[in-house]
Amino acid sequence: MSDLRLGVIGLGMMGRHHVRLARSTDGVQLVGVNDPLGDPHGVASDVPNHPSLESLIAAGIDAAIIATPTDDHLAVGSALAAAGVHILIEKPLATDVAEGRQLLAAIEKAGIVAAVGHVERFNPAIRALKRRLLDFELGELYQISTSRQGPFPDRIRDVGVIKDLGTHDIDLTMWVSGRSYRSVSARVAHRAGRPHEDLVVAVGLLDDGLVTSHQVNWLTPTKERRITVTGTKGRFVADTVTSDLLYFANASVATEWDAISSFRGVAEGDMIRYAIAKPEPLALEHAGFRDAIVGGNGDIVTAQEGLEVLRVADAVARSAADGTVEDLT
Repeated sequence: MSDLRLGVIGLGMMGRHHVRLARSTDGVQLVGVNDPLGDPHGVASDVPNHPSLESLIAAGIDAAIIATPTDDHLAVGSALAAAGVHILIEKPLATDVAEGRQLLAAIEKAGIVAAVGHVERFNPAIRALKRRLLDFELGELYQISTSRQGPFPDRIRDVGVIKDLGTHDIDLTMWVSGRSYRSVSARVAHRAGRPHEDLVVAVGLLDDGLVTSHQVNWLTPTKERRITVTGTKGRFVADTVTSDLLYFANASVATEWDAISSFRGVAEGDMIRYAIAKPEPLALEHAGFRDAIVGGNGDIVTAQEGLEVLRVADAVARSAADGTVEDLT
C-alpha cells in the first residue's frame, strides 16, 4: 500500500511538531503545508507551502492535521471534510459547542476519520494509570484531582486557560475514570491583563458520585502537570511532565486498642515508582491517526469525545460567569 499523503495546516509551535513527526511516522508522506505567514523556522522547507487551503487539497492529500487557531477550526475542518480528507484537529475541537456540532455534522456527512489532538491521553504515565484502574488496583474510586499550572505561553491568543489547558484535564478525567460529568462549578480570574481568563478552579461531580477538581492557570513560575486518583486502596499520582506514575498504598495497620478498633481510616503504606517505557506522546497520536485511516482500528480521540469535552468546558465557563452550578445530565 502506498504511503498516506499528509498535509499540515498551520506552522506555529504545534504545527512544527506535527511536521517533525509526519516525517518519522511509517506509512506517512508529508506532501505539503499551508500557512499564510510562511515557514519562518524552515521546518517544511523541502515541501510546498501552498498559498491556500484549496491549493493544498488540490495537491491530492489523503489526510491533514489542523494546527491553526481555534477560531479557524470550523471553516478549515468543514472544507477538508467536504473534500473527503481525513483530519486530526488540535484541541479544542472548536470555539464552542455550537461550532463543534456544526463541525461534527460535516464530519459525519463526509464519513471521514476525524481525531482531536488531546495528546495527554497518549502520555505513558496516563496510559499506565488507565490500565491499572481498569485492573481495579485502586479499588473503589473516591476522587480525581488535577493541577495544570505554569507560565503563559505566548502562542495562545484566541482562547483562555479553560479551553487551552483545562480541556486536557476534562478529557483525562473522563477517560481514566470511564465516567461522565454530572455537574460543574467554577471560578476564574483575570490577573495578567489579557482578554481571556488566566486562572480557573473547578469542582465537578461525575457519575457514581465521584468527585473531581481542577486547578489550572498561566500564572505560576513553575510548570506542573499532575493528575491524582484516590480510592479505597490508596492513591495514584501521574506526572505528565516527567511521564512518571507513583502509587501510594493505603496500609492496613492492625490495632490492639479495642476503643478505636472499629474506626475506619487510612494509614501511610508503601510507595512505588513504576518503571514504564516512555515513547513520545505525539508520535503515538500520529500512529493512531494513521492506523484509524488505513486499518479502521487506530487509537484516537474521536470528534464525538472532543465535543463532549467542549460541552463540559463551556459549562465551566458559564458557571464562572454566572456563579451557578451547571447541570450536565
